[in-house]
Amino acid sequence: MSPEAGKSGVILRSVNDATLRQVVRECMEFCDWSSLVPRGAKVVVKPNLCTAVPEKCEMSNTDPRITRYVCEMLLERTEQVYVVESDGLRQTALEAFDASGYRPLEKELGIKLVRMTDNDLVDYNVPPAGKVKLPRLMLENDLFITLPVLKTHALTYFTGSIKNQWGCVPQYDRILLHQYLNPMLAELHAIFKPRISIMDAIIAMEGRGPANGKPRRMDLLLAGRDGVAVDATGMRLAGLDPVRCEHLLLTAAKGLGTWKAEEIAIDGDFAAHATQFEPAILDKAIAAMDYMSRYRWFVKYMLEKDFVFYPFRAAVQVLRKIGVVEGG
Repeated sequence: MSPEAGKSGVILRSVNDATLRQVVRECMEFCDWSSLVPRGAKVVVKPNLCTAVPEKCEMSNTDPRITRYVCEMLLERTEQVYVVESDGLRQTALEAFDASGYRPLEKELGIKLVRMTDNDLVDYNVPPAGKVKLPRLMLENDLFITLPVLKTHALTYFTGSIKNQWGCVPQYDRILLHQYLNPMLAELHAIFKPRISIMDAIIAMEGRGPANGKPRRMDLLLAGRDGVAVDATGMRLAGLDPVRCEHLLLTAAKGLGTWKAEEIAIDGDFAAHATQFEPAILDKAIAAMDYMSRYRWFVKYMLEKDFVFYPFRAAVQVLRKIGVVEGG
């Protein structure tokens, strides 16, 4: 079904009603993907691979099957398909690829897995942070597809299509930029211009997201050309209020999409799948860490050092259990 005139279209499909490959194809066709991919085009695909901890991958990272099926379709028109991720503070992109089962895609499909921290980098002005190094691949491609996971987030309330671009900033210690997080996300959305968003809500996450929450099986995919609309629909599906998501509103204010329900046409049975997630809590410990992360010495000598970080985290977990750090 085509979106209503003047509205952003979002498709919502259960993976229980057809094979996952069929559902991915339906989502891509809904977005009229082939019209966006000239023969031989350079296409970048960005899954959300925020952890390399095996027991957390299923609920934190984009299902590799979704990425596989998207890439299979793209290979019908081009051989230049790049699946990208950046290093994080606690793992490299290569470790995240391995832990999430992405490595076979490179050999079996002939696509390229790209660790963007190693990519050719370009100095780029990203307000309000100023000059930031960005991968040339993200700036010089024919199509960018984002494949987020539907999750709550302690700092940004929700993480989806827009927040997924944070992983396109290649510096492993981009936590230093968290003081600019919400406005930077809106700017990055404008710079990278994702044209298709397919949101993995097969196993979503509620609570202390984006990596330490609880899995919530939904068995759904959402997709559309308007990442703002996809995120807003994902939030409403999870019983969350888009008005509470600052980066969503900032991105919409740039004219890059709509979050308003009356301006979104949903193709699918929204009511049948609507639920209520436990939101993430921005407690005193997370708020304090976020504030201190603007200081390089704190990141380098506290967060990067396992022998400091893990005992500190264990102590915070104890304090959470007795209610000392809740309610920041």
